[in-house]
Amino acid sequence: MNYQANDRIRIALIGAGGMGNGDVRDALLIPGVEFVGAADIYDSRLTRIREVYGNNAFVTRDYRELLARPDVDAVIVATPDHLHARISIDALNAGKDVYCEKPMVQTIAEGHQVIEASAKNPSRIFMVGSQYASALSFAKIRALLKEGAIGELNLVESWLDRNTALGAWQYSIPTDASPSNIDWDRFIAHAPKRPFEPIRLFRWRNYQDYGTAVAGDLFVHLVTGLHTATESEGPNRVFATGGLRYWKDGRDVPDAMFGIIEYPKSATHPEFTFAMRVNFKSSEPQERFGFKFVGSEGTITTDIRSVTLSRKPREREPGYTIDTFTKAQQEAFLAEYRKQYPPRPSTMATMDEQGEQRWVARSDPHRDHMAAFIQAVRTRKPHFEDARFGLAAAGPALLANTSYFERRICTWDPKTLKAG
Repeated sequence: MNYQANDRIRIALIGAGGMGNGDVRDALLIPGVEFVGAADIYDSRLTRIREVYGNNAFVTRDYRELLARPDVDAVIVATPDHLHARISIDALNAGKDVYCEKPMVQTIAEGHQVIEASAKNPSRIFMVGSQYASALSFAKIRALLKEGAIGELNLVESWLDRNTALGAWQYSIPTDASPSNIDWDRFIAHAPKRPFEPIRLFRWRNYQDYGTAVAGDLFVHLVTGLHTATESEGPNRVFATGGLRYWKDGRDVPDAMFGIIEYPKSATHPEFTFAMRVNFKSSEPQERFGFKFVGSEGTITTDIRSVTLSRKPREREPGYTIDTFTKAQQEAFLAEYRKQYPPRPSTMATMDEQGEQRWVARSDPHRDHMAAFIQAVRTRKPHFEDARFGLAAAGPALLANTSYFERRICTWDPKTLKAG
């Protein structure tokens, strides 16, 4: 199917929760995009879809009914993480373009299945919904790194701290939740069987059975931003630690987590270390997000909307510590030192360039990312955040969970996208 720039693109939503509805709203801001309907296992969410989009919106508990519709061109997959792979593969095989929320998969093995399904359907667009890939800040950082603005990169620090119940995934549980209006078995799918317990559906991120914890929900954003900025294939070692410090509400995943990822030298960057931090009880007044790229001659920081370059050129001489030497040895040392580092007169030509530059983006990364998907659907030119990029980001994030729960360092092959 070939689209022209003025053609309609008809989208459907699979998983009508908060993120999915937000994605639909962003898509409908783009001229020519139409909403067909939604699939969800909670009947009240389907009712809400019709309240918002009209009674003509098609709704169903079974996402396969959406995939069977010829008037659906593309689907947004915004279900709990454990359902991403199966639904994305089914959608690709049904001839639909797919926007799959991050993380692309719950397991590394599923990632290879999605890559295979995408390769078998080369005429379909598959794109991962991690908006940091479309943030102008990371595009700017990529340009600065290529220019050598901070010298040789050696360390990247990142953080995403929260301090609210909703930020810690304590989402609202509806009073009408019951086995009669929720398809519990469809939600559980291949996860371990459990009796009806609505908290596990409406706060699914808190449980290993359905989500991917801090690493899959938030570390994957940080890795995505890093890979976008550095054009890296990926790391080779992953270590994570942390714990359940505050939100002891029955969840079986940590609410504070630190990750250390080692990136080997590659064609696009030198060897460097990537440090990630997430704390759900940070005592900050609002969510704090940031990156700091550290190089031999400066730093680049970002809060996703702005980029600041701070330059400090390399020191011209190392200095010395000779006070405890004898006077004769001090004189001998200084004579040799000044041969190697002769004094430089202070002139306009010898002044060091220092200071800061700052750039601010006025766009919304969420909207820009959805616009990039619609553009890919229209032009049939895939976005770089495809299935392989998705696993290259999700794999190390998922290994952070493995490292945390198994208390070990994990290895990763960025070329084969497999754990060691």
